[in-house]
Amino acid sequence: MAAARIAFIGLGVMGYPMAGWLSSKGHSITVYNRTGEVAERWISQHSGDLAQTPQQAAAAADIIFTCVGNDNDLSEVLMGEQGVMAGIKQGALLVDHTTTSAELAKQIDVACRAANCGFVDAPVSGGQQGAENGQLTVMCGGDPEHFAEVQPLLACYAKEAQLMGPSGSGQLCKMVNQICIAGLVQGLAEGLNFAQRAGLDAHQVIQVISKGAAQSWQMENRHKTMLAGEYDHGFAVEWMRKDLSYALAEAKTNGAELPVTELVDQYYAQVQELGGNRWDTSSLLARLVAQNNTGTDNKG
Repeated sequence: MAAARIAFIGLGVMGYPMAGWLSSKGHSITVYNRTGEVAERWISQHSGDLAQTPQQAAAAADIIFTCVGNDNDLSEVLMGEQGVMAGIKQGALLVDHTTTSAELAKQIDVACRAANCGFVDAPVSGGQQGAENGQLTVMCGGDPEHFAEVQPLLACYAKEAQLMGPSGSGQLCKMVNQICIAGLVQGLAEGLNFAQRAGLDAHQVIQVISKGAAQSWQMENRHKTMLAGEYDHGFAVEWMRKDLSYALAEAKTNGAELPVTELVDQYYAQVQELGGNRWDTSSLLARLVAQNNTGTDNKG
């Protein structure tokens, strides 16, 4: 596609490499980050311009990407006095990669329509590794024409991007993703702990069972670091609990039962008590190891 004028707001562990991919594909990009030093480092490594406010970043952009922390962060970046909505021009398209509540996505859609702008909620899966390797999965909500407009840009850093339905649908799909991951990681943690307590070689166990029906991305990519007690390889526990809180709140509205998700959320709270707020989500094994070492069996 022709080079687009892009603003990218939020250069965290995900946004930093995603913006880098867009720049490497020849797009004109202006970046903003609340921690200015990070934005300055990005500029030193990539081709682009630096904005002092979200408003300034959005002012000349055809497409604005946001990738920040949570609902409150996104609301501030978009609706603040010097936020995106104060600078966005008519006909521009806002694409939000933040994982938020579906309700906030719907509210942003209303605000964008009032400003004669487009909006796509587009949470991602694949973690920091996926962002750095350009192998993310993007779940989108919005109008088909807006999705079609942004799809070539998403392809700069995503291996898969699909439109799931109207605004909010991308966030709802991301909730399903996190629900499934929570159960998978807990199952893997329990299996590894069981193997070790049974006197088996856990690495050999995985070598065998990963060739069968138990295989998963988490098993293939996390079992070695889990067994080594290394938990700095991905999505942090504090962010996973944030995401699960959205899913649990949505379930109260739509009537879905999430007993496993509720339990795993409690287990992540225990991981946080162990000092694992910034450990990656595979650290559920650390909780079981800690219980083994203390002789407790706290099931939450």
